[in-house]
Amino acid sequence: MCAQLRMLRRRIKSIKSTAKITRAQELIASSRIVKAQQRMQAAVPYEREITRAVSAVLSNSSTIDHPLTVAKEQPTTAGVLIVTSDRGFAGGFNANILREAEALSGLLRNRGIEPKPFVVGRKGITWFRFRNREISGEWSGFSDNPSYSHAKEIADTLIASFTAEDGIDEIHIVYTEFVSMLSQRVAVKRILPLEVIEERAPSNLPLPYYEFEPTAAEVLDQLLPRYIESRVYNALLQSAASEHASRRRAMKSATDNANELMRVLSQQMNQARQAEITQEISEIVGGANALADAAAGKE
Repeated sequence: MCAQLRMLRRRIKSIKSTAKITRAQELIASSRIVKAQQRMQAAVPYEREITRAVSAVLSNSSTIDHPLTVAKEQPTTAGVLIVTSDRGFAGGFNANILREAEALSGLLRNRGIEPKPFVVGRKGITWFRFRNREISGEWSGFSDNPSYSHAKEIADTLIASFTAEDGIDEIHIVYTEFVSMLSQRVAVKRILPLEVIEERAPSNLPLPYYEFEPTAAEVLDQLLPRYIESRVYNALLQSAASEHASRRRAMKSATDNANELMRVLSQQMNQARQAEITQEISEIVGGANALADAAAGKE
């Protein structure tokens, strides 16, 4: 019985230490997600305006034939940018992304297109290396706090791979969209060849008018790389906010489970202690009765 009590005390102490860690992780994620949301909102005006500018150039200059906007008739290869996290403790965050990436790769292979992965985040890189799969590009160390320079580096690599003579024919991106603190969903989008999607303006407002100097083609040469960078940067920011939200939810669940387990073990420990006390009392009473019976026999 004493051994059982010692074991229960050790387990409760261990679980209490784990609960402190998960609670601290939950609080850290809660504080970081606010900053991540602010960065997402701050990037929205730039993304909206550059989308409008690119849309204006493409809609007003139908004769432009830019390499980033031309889709090949028979594509054979496709790059897949997979945005994962550098750290764990985020529930099914990375598993969901990798599952969708595998599904996308399967669809591409069914079309006769060979996927080539470009991976962001140590978790995704480790997943591919463990399976001895080739990685066309990898970046890590900034998943929870990306900067525009990181997005530019990734976008430059993707554009260079797409515009090379024997380069990739399509570029897709798999990342997690931040919907709310409680909801995040995996998104799969094609970013090259370019598909500019812009919300329509209200019917009562006139469409903006743009003048291009020196020419629309030269303006497009400068705008399109910036547009791709903004798409990648938005995906990194969305993924960072989703990572913090997933980690907060996972750590809160872990803390709640630890507290519940401590409650159950405390009940078991109290029952074991009560059983030990009852046994000791029974032994004392039995010993006293035996002494009394022995004394009565001598008389």
